[in-house]
Amino acid sequence: MPQPQQPEQGLDTAALAAQVTDPSPRGIAATLARVVRSGELRPGDRLPTVRDLAAALGVSPATVSGAFQALSAVGLVTSRGRGGTVVLPEPRGWLPPRYRSMADGGHAPARGTAPLPRLDLSGGTPDPELLPRLGPALRRAAESNPAADTGSYLDTPLLPELEALFRETWPFLPQRMTVVDGALDAIERTLEQVAGFGDRVAVEDPGFPPVLDVLDQLGLERVPLALDQHGVRPASLAAALERGVRAVVLQPRAQNPTGRSLTSTRARELARLLRAEGPDVVVVEDDHSGLIASARDVSLGSYLPDRVVHVRSFSKSHGPDLRIAAVGGPATVLDPLVARRMLGPGWTSRLLQRVLADLLTDSDAIAAVEHARRLYFARQRGFVAALERRGVLARAGDGVNLWLAVPDEDTALVRLEAAGIRAAPGAPFRAGREARGEGSAHLRLTVGMLREDFDAVAEAVAVATRP
Repeated sequence: MPQPQQPEQGLDTAALAAQVTDPSPRGIAATLARVVRSGELRPGDRLPTVRDLAAALGVSPATVSGAFQALSAVGLVTSRGRGGTVVLPEPRGWLPPRYRSMADGGHAPARGTAPLPRLDLSGGTPDPELLPRLGPALRRAAESNPAADTGSYLDTPLLPELEALFRETWPFLPQRMTVVDGALDAIERTLEQVAGFGDRVAVEDPGFPPVLDVLDQLGLERVPLALDQHGVRPASLAAALERGVRAVVLQPRAQNPTGRSLTSTRARELARLLRAEGPDVVVVEDDHSGLIASARDVSLGSYLPDRVVHVRSFSKSHGPDLRIAAVGGPATVLDPLVARRMLGPGWTSRLLQRVLADLLTDSDAIAAVEHARRLYFARQRGFVAALERRGVLARAGDGVNLWLAVPDEDTALVRLEAAGIRAAPGAPFRAGREARGEGSAHLRLTVGMLREDFDAVAEAVAVATRP
């Protein structure tokens, strides 16, 4: 049986010991930290054993052990038992906790201990090859406003021509509309207006990890909402309303991570509950997949227009770097939101707004987005069919992601990485704080990135999901 690959030895013991001028625990730790930061020891390199380094320095093993413990406490190294003490990758301190878990694949494999994935299905991002070309739209936007001029800092934050385009396709008639810098920006700014520190907010379980991070950052208590194939379960929403939630955050279509979409019948049921039991509750709808989703644009705003803030992002359809999301809802929420934003970024670049307006009306861009929508639909179903041929049951969803049940997340992630495939662990998507029971382990696979090799990838996933 092949043995698992071991971390590489970095500097040999003698070379490392030669750099130590102060053989105290503090001196040894300082030397090792300096060697790590200089790049002589890289992430994934294994340090000498405690006994070997102690012998080379002429000190007790307890002295070296104290130095290793100090390095471990500040996150420079970690002990892997018989695998030795290895150097950790530099922490991604700028990422919120659940984003970090997703970026690290759940277990942060040290660099050098595993090959880079040949196929990364962990990101939840659109296929860049399916995005419309920005060059022509940028050129036309620049030509129409060569100085990137805005007449006044007090001009309306939303270009009138772009608002007109939004209103043509909005699922209900909003009192106010604006644009902000992406869906998460819209969700956070809305929650700041409708909930205060310590308030309860209902959110889907599983849900989008950064939204859960936003709730934590705002000091809001999460109340998990259970899902079925039609969206949030009415009984779950009723229980949340009984707990006195101030807001409800929903993804009406292509729900991340499950890919499920809210039906019109379910939307009516949820609206009826909110009207009867939650007269002051505001609903925030995150339509993040917008134009590349195949499901209808169903919104509770059709029944509760004065209590629903609908957010439509264009990241999946037109490019994440546009950083534009449209927001429509009641004046009581949107007016103070815009006023507060004027004291920060002020407005979303009107140059980028002109680019988006161009993309929403240009025939080539419209065709590209429609082609992407059809292709994502086909990739979902093609991959699920390949899984089913191998005995793996999965439900094809909408959008770019597939939510797949597995016996054990860590085992499945390691097996996929061994096959050169990276997936996102399911744990960061869980909104509930309580321990999860049997059958709760999942992976999220961004199958929208699968351009070919459905059978080869499905075979690797089938191996990964075996008990």
